[in-house]
Amino acid sequence: MVKIRLSRAGAKKRPFYRIVAIDERARRDGRPLEYLGTYNPVVTPKLLEIKADRVQHWIGQGAQLSDVVAGLMRRVKREATAAAAGASNG
Repeated sequence: MVKIRLSRAGAKKRPFYRIVAIDERARRDGRPLEYLGTYNPVVTPKLLEIKADRVQHWIGQGAQLSDVVAGLMRRVKREATAAAAGASNG
């Protein structure tokens, strides 16, 4: 089964994560099927970039989101709706 989860990169004490589609049996930093975005929790504000269309493609193929990635996706949707509401009010 394919999972969409985080893969750690970056230096010691300075984590940087890639959001990847990967076989669930592969190790955390193993070779992914596809890179779907990045997440940098160190900077302020936290930097998050996700290719939402590709995530939806993998979900359509039966991929499962990890708990952390599901939370990040909710955050992206919440920010997108807030930006759309702000644009319609302005």
